[in-house]
Amino acid sequence: MSERITKNMARNIYFGGSLFAILLFAGLTMDTVQKIPKLTNSDKITESVARGKNLWEVNNCVGCHTIMGEGAYYAPELANVFDRRGLKNEEFFKSYMIGWMAAQPLSEPGRRKMPQFNLSEEEVNNISDFLIWTSRIDDNEWPPNIEG
Repeated sequence: MSERITKNMARNIYFGGSLFAILLFAGLTMDTVQKIPKLTNSDKITESVARGKNLWEVNNCVGCHTIMGEGAYYAPELANVFDRRGLKNEEFFKSYMIGWMAAQPLSEPGRRKMPQFNLSEEEVNNISDFLIWTSRIDDNEWPPNIEG
């Protein structure tokens, strides 16, 4: 073999390397597509859950709270609030949320204050349904502690 790379050798290295990279990329893409998890919670989106998500956005809840790690870190994570406060009972959780939202802002000194949004009972139930739905998403054990 000569010490110098000829034009033919350089072209073969270029095309061979390109073909190798394309095949590697295609193989990794196929592997990734096969490992995408199937959505298990998406078929349970009800009108109430959709209205709750809309209320979440309209009232800018993400401006203070996080949900699945996204949002502001001023107030607690809410993706697992049903697990923390609901005791796996949806009706109890909805009652809890109605009471909690009506009691805001709390007058505890030194405590962060949540504004009073003056939501109707139906609107609070919609937000509750959205938070219950969110709690059932596989979020890979986020947050790391139950209190968020």
